Amino acid sequence: MNRRMFLRAAGGGTLLAASVQAAPAPPPAALHGEVGITTGSFMRHLSPTAAPGRLRLLDLPRIMRDELDLKVIDLMTATLVSLEPAYLDQLRAAAANAGCVLTNLKINFNQADLGHADPVRRRAALAEVKGAFEAAARLGVRWVRPLPGVRRADLGRITESYRELCDHGGERGLTVLVENIGWMKDDADGIPDLIGGVGPALRSQPDTGNWADAVRSAGLAKAFPFAASCDFKAFDLAPDGSHAAYDLSRCFDLGWDAGFRGPWLLEHFHADLKQLLREMGWLRDQLRTWTKRRSNV
Repeated sequence: MNRRMFLRAAGGGTLLAASVQAAPAPPPAALHGEVGITTGSFMRHLSPTAAPGRLRLLDLPRIMRDELDLKVIDLMTATLVSLEPAYLDQLRAAAANAGCVLTNLKINFNQADLGHADPVRRRAALAEVKGAFEAAARLGVRWVRPLPGVRRADLGRITESYRELCDHGGERGLTVLVENIGWMKDDADGIPDLIGGVGPALRSQPDTGNWADAVRSAGLAKAFPFAASCDFKAFDLAPDGSHAAYDLSRCFDLGWDAGFRGPWLLEHFHADLKQLLREMGWLRDQLRTWTKRRSNV
């Protein structure tokens, strides 16, 4: 009996929801305390080839270690030059040579609607996302994060899609993550409801900045118990480092209080690459300071 058959035999999501809520899987100990980056932060600065004032993704791991003292990298499909094996092997080797680790592939296929009412469209979406799983496995990442869709879908349909993806990923050593994006942005219960239906094979990757303001704290508090990773997103920083959009330290504390210990993946943006790196360094130092403070309590 495979996992999906077992879920149905056990009565679907109802029984699993209780077990997941009672005993979420712990964060990966190997990445506790780590701060890293998401490659989406560098979208406007990336170039497929070397160019003045531009950055090749293949050079990012070296910059991470030399200029930021960081080693954890979350990849986004839109930042990859290609999904061809030769390029993926180059990128994996560049990370290894710099002492970095590639942890996740964010699969940003906007047209792949995993909850579509048309079964033909849904099967096509699943096939497209599964294709990116092959690239993720070649890169050596441990996680994959597909998009849950822009519009809210029937929970049963999207749950079934995520179950299938979890099975497919598990066969390749990959864990599927769900992020508060699309229709989940204003639903504090979206992540735990989906994980409750799918089961503990699905983990969360809460994004501090994606929530609607009214549900940010509640959403983070409910998503962090199931988190494998966190997109620690910061918008514009004032010259003194203050962040007007929302309280970054509170976002950290909500994660810590839920038992999450990292990795914290910086997602931040600036038109000037040098300033972006400086501000990422400041955010890195804040997270390290907060971690040390809470570790000593």
